[in-house]
Amino acid sequence: MKKILIFITVLTAMAFTDSFVGKASVIITPNSKLLINVKTNVNSFKCQYDVLKLNKPIPISFKSHGDKISFEKTTLILENVNFDCGGPGINNDFKELLKTKTYPKIFIKLREINKDQNNDGLINALVDLEIAGITKSYTVPIELKEEGTLYIKGVLALNIRDFNLEPPKKALGLIVVKDVIEINFELAVKNIK
Repeated sequence: MKKILIFITVLTAMAFTDSFVGKASVIITPNSKLLINVKTNVNSFKCQYDVLKLNKPIPISFKSHGDKISFEKTTLILENVNFDCGGPGINNDFKELLKTKTYPKIFIKLREINKDQNNDGLINALVDLEIAGITKSYTVPIELKEEGTLYIKGVLALNIRDFNLEPPKKALGLIVVKDVIEINFELAVKNIK
């Protein structure tokens, strides 16, 4: 998601010129939010990412062509251990769900954004999401707002079974995590000069 933020910042900064190739470096500021909403058959909970761990500059490389901007090597890397679901037991269950011992990181690669807004005023970002060694592509509607800092907001719903993840069961199978989770992000991105 870091990389997604970077390319969106550059895109906005370049004001969607007709044809442009460029490189930039951005940082995600501490007032950003990234969380995963999980529902069970009984209740729901949130796993929030410690955005203070996203403190390294993120390089981006992009090319604007027509109504699209394509990105190369623009990947946000999230370490599974930096998610907090509210307590040690549920944190361990979440890490186990993501197969953290074998696959300790989630990779979000920004591939392309469409400069045309849809009916809701959102633009579409094409991303590759890698969880537990499996990569799936998604089109994510995002809202961009620039106020000195670029704000990127969106929600991605996905089925964990698409990544060969087995929803955990608790209390002898009475509590079961639902297959669809939501990744909510509100990222504040600054260009490094």
